[in-house]
Amino acid sequence: MASSTDDPEVVPGGISEPATSAGDASAGAPDTARDATAGVLLPPGPFGPYRGRYGAMRPAPLDALALPPARMAPLRGTRPLKQWRYVGVFGEQLMLCVGAVRVGLAHQSFWAVWSRACEGRLRERTRLSKGGVTLGLDRPGVVRVDDDGVAIDLLLDEVDGVETICPHGAAYAWTRKQGGVRAHGTVVLDGVAHALDACAVVDDSAGYHARSTAWRWSAGVGTTADGRAAAWNLVEGINDPAHASERTVWLDGVPQEAAPARFADDLSAVTTGDGGDLRFAAEATRERNENLLLVRSSYRQPFGTFDGTLPGGARLASGYGVMERHTARW
Repeated sequence: MASSTDDPEVVPGGISEPATSAGDASAGAPDTARDATAGVLLPPGPFGPYRGRYGAMRPAPLDALALPPARMAPLRGTRPLKQWRYVGVFGEQLMLCVGAVRVGLAHQSFWAVWSRACEGRLRERTRLSKGGVTLGLDRPGVVRVDDDGVAIDLLLDEVDGVETICPHGAAYAWTRKQGGVRAHGTVVLDGVAHALDACAVVDDSAGYHARSTAWRWSAGVGTTADGRAAAWNLVEGINDPAHASERTVWLDGVPQEAAPARFADDLSAVTTGDGGDLRFAAEATRERNENLLLVRSSYRQPFGTFDGTLPGGARLASGYGVMERHTARW
């Protein structure tokens, strides 16, 4: 049943029935890497790493873990559960992001809209609560914001996506990424409605991350020089083993794992070992530093445009999205 909620405590719901065929590519516990769309467990162990289609049968060594769509315990030892849903919608005239985060008992919601078509300025709001944001966690995905003169009402044409489970210190982290999914609806700015039909990247994550965690990340969408729809999710510092990582490029909706990524210190570029060389021109930046005693966070996330070559060698004709640098003590 499709549902929506503004409570980020609710983990992403299942979309597909688990695969049961003995020939399913995600079944078993392989010792070596296979195609990125198949299941990978390197080496076999209780925390992965594993990469496969969300909803497919997972390898037996992961059976002991609480993983979405099951509810995860609020604590694992002394580590609180950290979970979030981030939706980024990236178009030529308008880009936006909406997120809901939970760390232990603490909640945060945020949104930002960057519009070239209107006044060309960044509108944003972050709240230390669940208020103002509604995110649907089952198909069809719902994205709603009603806050500070901005109203966002979008539907996401969600797909199964790529999930990964990776060790994180003495515990584990789970994530599911969808790239290039359609987002359609309206965005109202100061009473003026703007139709939006663009592509999105969706990040669902949950895990018992280390007390101190830092990462660099890029997500975007675009078109290749030969006319294919493109999307990407690249990361350094979290869920990024050499194989079975969350790093993904989608071409016409087909995912493929990308090689390890390296980000420029100023977030002006990201390169990968399989030919990826993306250059980034920032246009508007979300930036926030928080010190809430037990939880501290610092991030910088600019919206902007990309050019260059995607991992795997496809040349971008156009690209829109974000870069991010984030450190957290949580």
